[in-house]
Amino acid sequence: MTSYPRREPATDALLTPENAALLVIDYQPTQVASIQSMPHPQLIRSVSMTIQLAQLYHVPIILSTVNVKSGRNQDTLKVLRDLMPAQPSYDRTSINAWEDQAFHEAVARTGHKKLVMCALWTEACLTFPALDALREGYQVYPVVDAVGGTSTLAHETALRRIEQAGANLITNAQLACEWQRDWNRTEFVPGFVDLLTANDDFFINV
Repeated sequence: MTSYPRREPATDALLTPENAALLVIDYQPTQVASIQSMPHPQLIRSVSMTIQLAQLYHVPIILSTVNVKSGRNQDTLKVLRDLMPAQPSYDRTSINAWEDQAFHEAVARTGHKKLVMCALWTEACLTFPALDALREGYQVYPVVDAVGGTSTLAHETALRRIEQAGANLITNAQLACEWQRDWNRTEFVPGFVDLLTANDDFFINV
């Protein structure tokens, strides 16, 4: 069994930890409570897994909220904030995170052109920055099992819109395998197995 040498990770056509960044947008109590496209516990488990995968593979995370400083909204859900207590959070007034200067500049500073995106709602806070990022030459990967909309119709219609614009839809399982890529990268295997087997939605044999 002889794998080829690892491809240059920064320029690999597939996702690698070295060419990707994770955007986590508006996982706040009001937004989560309004999701109707999947059960709330499933949504929270799924986005938690996405965050932990990024941390496992040392992928930069850009976290954002809307209307916390104005007092109109609460911060990121505590269960998610506890996963990343030292993570800076960019609070906005704009529905579209891409129209917030601090957020936009934070994404650019990563230097990574492949954006793995989780946001609530699918039809607004995911769609708008995804479309803008695509127009700026980024590649966008919405994690479909970690995002949600105000209805199944709204969620699915939004995913179709961004896919037609060029986004690459992805699931947590696919994301994990794409970042892992080769079992010879043994330092990541225990974390990979722990994350996927801890989630009731995944059954794997490695």
